[in-house]
Amino acid sequence: MPKLHINDIDLYYETTGQGQPILFIHGLGSSNRDWEAQATFFAKSHQVITFDLRGHGQSQKPPGPYSIPLFASDAAELIKSLGFTTVHVVGISLGGMIAFQLAVDHPELIKRMVIVNSAPEFVVHTLKDRWQVFLRFMIVRLLGMRKMGAVLSKRLFPKEAQASLRQLFVERWAENDPRAYMDSMRAIAGWSVSSQIYKIDLPTLVIAADQDYTPVAVKETYVAKMPQAQLMVIEDSRHAVPVECPEEFNEKVMAFLSK
Repeated sequence: MPKLHINDIDLYYETTGQGQPILFIHGLGSSNRDWEAQATFFAKSHQVITFDLRGHGQSQKPPGPYSIPLFASDAAELIKSLGFTTVHVVGISLGGMIAFQLAVDHPELIKRMVIVNSAPEFVVHTLKDRWQVFLRFMIVRLLGMRKMGAVLSKRLFPKEAQASLRQLFVERWAENDPRAYMDSMRAIAGWSVSSQIYKIDLPTLVIAADQDYTPVAVKETYVAKMPQAQLMVIEDSRHAVPVECPEEFNEKVMAFLSK
């Protein structure tokens, strides 16, 4: 199993293909396996790098606190340790937040960036926001990761034909370490680089599912503040759009990276 010792922990990673490198960053409670459809597709023309964030998958799960800057530092050190000068970066949800932080802290490492169903901050503004965060913690503490996975799977893959995706999601989600998952949740709450995104002068594609947790309008607002950002919407899709609609997602990303 390929691992690199980075920032005092062992990070699990995989590489496949040849060409311009693309680093894929997964979301909260997930792993590099979420990018299977992308790794197969992009490895035909690029070198694909996927990895497990600290606290996730086959990477080490040290006690917290975790932070988005720490996740971004892990990613930056991985890029440099693998010998790359610049990479394309694709990040979904928490992975998109890490990509934003990476673009702020290490813009020299990124050639093009793709942000998927994410935002440059996770600041709790309303009672509804507070309740959603509290609910996640309570479900994990009282009912466990499998129950959390079952709840999320119905929101991510609601269609009858997606039963196999729901089951796979639940099985993988149940593998999460509850303590590491909650440490990662705490890293997200209150994080923001919104005041700095106008400085991110990188070609950026923001992909939004039309039925994501947050409205398309939220993405439109921050895209307007970025010098080289553009927004694309994938219809009839939800938060896990790379898994739910891999063909359309891959085509949109490939077209952007090929410019």
